[in-house]
Amino acid sequence: MRMAIFLGWREFVVAFIVIAFASSLPNLFVGISSAMAKIPELSFGDVAGNNLVALTIGIALATFFTKKGIPADSRAIQTTAVFTMVSAILPLVLVLDGNLSRIDGIILIGFFIFYLFWLFSKEERFTKVYDGHKSRPFKDFSNFMKDLLKVFLGIFFLILSSQGIVKSSQFFATAFNMSLISIGVLITGAGSTLPEIYFAVASAKKGETWLILGDMMGAIIIPASLVLGIVALICPIQISDFSPFAVARIFLVISALVFYFSVRSKHRISKKEGLILLLIYIAFLFVENLIH
Repeated sequence: MRMAIFLGWREFVVAFIVIAFASSLPNLFVGISSAMAKIPELSFGDVAGNNLVALTIGIALATFFTKKGIPADSRAIQTTAVFTMVSAILPLVLVLDGNLSRIDGIILIGFFIFYLFWLFSKEERFTKVYDGHKSRPFKDFSNFMKDLLKVFLGIFFLILSSQGIVKSSQFFATAFNMSLISIGVLITGAGSTLPEIYFAVASAKKGETWLILGDMMGAIIIPASLVLGIVALICPIQISDFSPFAVARIFLVISALVFYFSVRSKHRISKKEGLILLLIYIAFLFVENLIH
């Protein structure tokens, strides 16, 4: 919040750029590590699981800790909801031919750049006046740098914690006789969403509800576009057998659509809608367990 006030940026934009980008770094490092190890399908499963958990459990838990749900009435949030839905579904469409190629990777990165260009192309989309000031005077710069240092310190620990994920995933895949993409969806994807969920719940408890959607939408858009795009450029993702991923793909599309209509309908995500999203994830776990 202090960084938002100093920059004169909307809370939503700061949460998207700083918090969501920082907490997407584990996805990025898992993706790069898996691509270098020639098992990029782990990254695809990781991102799909990350998106599914963020769209369901993340949003749901945040609504439960708010008084009146999560507000979504600004134009920036309304339009970002469209980008969020498209980014969650776009990789699923591009990989229908069984291959997320380098060209597909360029498309995904281009989509992310296009969103950033849209967001910062008009000042009213990302700026906000706090106490009569568009931004804080330079004398507050030292406090801003302290806050920025704290963020980078948090990023450092996130990077450290992500280093063992690829090897651990290979172990679990062998031990439980599961595909790497299933491990990504069920284990690493859920685990990598914990920073965003914690931040969203903490923001809800403090009444800073404008931070929640910036964090959660960024947690969906950044991994699904920028991270997967980078991974595909390093090592194209081949998925010859979609059966382990079929259930997750269906529920990811359903959750993306429910999230979109929740944001667009009443310009607010209510606790009731949060409960529906939570039930979607519970249903996913039930069906996944029933099949396997």
